Amino acid sequence: MNIIIRGVRGSIPTSNPSTIKYGGNTSCVDVTAEGWQLVLDAGSGICNSTTGDQPPNKRVDVLLTHLHFDHIQGLGFFKPLFDPSMEVHIWGPASSRNSLHSRLSRYLSPPLFPVHIRDLPCKLSFHEIDKSEFSIGPFFIQSRYVIHPGPTVGFRIQHNEKVFSYIPDHEPALGLYGMPSDKQWISGIDLATNSDLLLHDAQYSSDEYRTRIGWGHSSMEAAVSFAGMAGVKKILLAHHDPGHSDELLENMVAALPTQQNLTVALAAEGMHITL
Repeated sequence: MNIIIRGVRGSIPTSNPSTIKYGGNTSCVDVTAEGWQLVLDAGSGICNSTTGDQPPNKRVDVLLTHLHFDHIQGLGFFKPLFDPSMEVHIWGPASSRNSLHSRLSRYLSPPLFPVHIRDLPCKLSFHEIDKSEFSIGPFFIQSRYVIHPGPTVGFRIQHNEKVFSYIPDHEPALGLYGMPSDKQWISGIDLATNSDLLLHDAQYSSDEYRTRIGWGHSSMEAAVSFAGMAGVKKILLAHHDPGHSDELLENMVAALPTQQNLTVALAAEGMHITL
């Protein structure tokens, strides 16, 4: 399983000299194996996705954790959507009010976008998921709802014996007493348990989080604690705040307490990982 990080920023893309090292595009990750390609989220980073180069089987699957704008704003610029030879499958969390197609149509239509979703020339399919298990080519995927405003899921992706967990927007410490001590009450823990690699929301410092409780995001400290409780081997801290410079991110990581048997790193745009 090959993983390429395409976007790591939260909320809004950033473009200035202080964010060059870790990147300014919003959430997107490419995952490939055996000629199959998954694209996790469709933030502005999707514009750099390798799936624009046409996979051998002429199919690409886009897995959306939720429909906040920073996770779908690049969708209308995704090349395979405009290629009649391509089969594009879009997976996203179910809602009790409107279909996935209907909700995405609000963006992919005027006045927000010049092209209607119904006019896209590719072979387009939509799949609504909740507490789901499904296979795409060689990948076995599990989705579970996690704590974040609006219907939001995280993904556990397995290929052969390797597991990549992807939970970019998540607030597992939300509650009267912070992170629960009993793992069965922690949102998203089953997605991350014993995974080889976890990409997780770590938007705030502990001080910032105190004034943003309930916003749906994690502090770096909470993200690392979550990973440690889940038995993760390595965590990539992501969904970087648009106001955090490269230097500030590195200082925040340097101040974290060490976790035994857990590698902690900042997710960076362009990072290549093989599991």
